[in-house]
Amino acid sequence: MHKAGFVNIVGKPNAGKSTLLNQLMGEKLAIVTQKAQTTRHRIFGIYNEEDLQIVFSDTPGVLDAKYGLQEKMMDFVKDSLQDADVFLFIVDVTDKAEPSEFLIEKLNKIPVPVLLLLNKVDQTTQEGLEKLVDDWHNRIPKAEILPISALNAFNTDIILPKLRSLLPENPPYYDKEQYTDKPERFFVNEAIREKILLNYDKEIPYSVEVVTEQFKEKEGIIFIDSIIYVERDTQKGIIIGHKGEAIKKVGTEARLDLEKFFSKKIHLNLFVKVKKDWRKNDRDLKNFGYR
Repeated sequence: MHKAGFVNIVGKPNAGKSTLLNQLMGEKLAIVTQKAQTTRHRIFGIYNEEDLQIVFSDTPGVLDAKYGLQEKMMDFVKDSLQDADVFLFIVDVTDKAEPSEFLIEKLNKIPVPVLLLLNKVDQTTQEGLEKLVDDWHNRIPKAEILPISALNAFNTDIILPKLRSLLPENPPYYDKEQYTDKPERFFVNEAIREKILLNYDKEIPYSVEVVTEQFKEKEGIIFIDSIIYVERDTQKGIIIGHKGEAIKKVGTEARLDLEKFFSKKIHLNLFVKVKKDWRKNDRDLKNFGYR
């Protein structure tokens, strides 16, 4: 008997969705930072055992879209709410803002199991946790609620057995050697973008898109040329930094991560170009992979 199915991970920005995906996969597929809106695309992580295949889908955090890029990100979320066998709904217990009524309404209507994961429980009290459990039982009565800490791997070991019990009998949807649906260049782009999120403040990281134009292996070394696009000339100067020091730091940190990811030596060249207001331009968004 072989089980297989789609498990979609949803929640608000910064709830810990990407951290959980990486934890369950045992490999870093999704970039993780403390900044909201780190995840822009829908990423599949394909977990395989001899008699099991789980296709995890990490999605951008649910938000009120204010411009074109955010609208495309929300389209990825809406797509993910239509095609799962099980949903993992992650809630940050430290988030004091109102919960997403959009997600609550959708998950109550969807006729598939929901595991509601109360994340970052190491940052709350037992009394606070019990109150949250009661509150969420009332909001989504059908959900099974599990307290976890994705970052510290607390209670995450019970998630895979739970999913195995909930998934239907199916042959695998993907080759058993495959662990993601994304090409190599996607992970290069994301590694560079993660370092920009970590090294720059304010609006700069959100105005950046990365495109890898060359990915070529020769004699055991991967040669990569990537372009960092920004929206304004002033942002280009900030990305490059004084005497190129800022972009050199980004390149060094990204290269080290990519060498771990690909288990090969990397030669990385970074270039910075201006594409004015690309986040609001439908043609630019489409060219960057936001359909």
